[in-house]
Amino acid sequence: MSHSSRAAGLAALLAVSACSPTFNWRELRLDGTPLQALLPCKPESATRAVPLAGTPTELHMHSCEAGGLRFAVAWADVGDVAQVPVALAAWRSASLQAIRVVPPPVDDPTTQWGVTVAGAPAAQGVSAQGQDPQGQPVQTRAAYFAQGTQVYQAAVYGAKLSDEAVDGFFAGLRLSGP
Repeated sequence: MSHSSRAAGLAALLAVSACSPTFNWRELRLDGTPLQALLPCKPESATRAVPLAGTPTELHMHSCEAGGLRFAVAWADVGDVAQVPVALAAWRSASLQAIRVVPPPVDDPTTQWGVTVAGAPAAQGVSAQGQDPQGQPVQTRAAYFAQGTQVYQAAVYGAKLSDEAVDGFFAGLRLSGP
């Protein structure tokens, strides 16, 4: 993302937050990674072992709720750069299965969403509608990206997504150099 695009995104974010006390944007630096994110609320953190690319992997997650939306940033180190594409595909599939999008159309053009993460060589965006654990409709927009052996997911979930909040969240993601 160019400097002017990032500045425009941050200006839009400031305009949204100035109009809405619901979103109290704050910077989050993910320890052990070069990723910085802006979240609209104070995040809770959790770490757990998950099977990613067939190997137990420690997953770190930060998430919070604001304005009826859940914002989440997560990362894991898969230890081998050759496993990154496999891990990202497995993560996308698991995320879609979690909201009952079955079969998970990971490479289906109807679920792809154009997203850019500053500093990431590439990011794959997913946009889908599914169901939450209570069977209620849920929408998601998520970005999957990597740097070195670290894989990342940034996502927003809610019954109805706000374009302004989604745009502000993804504009606030930034990977610093390797």
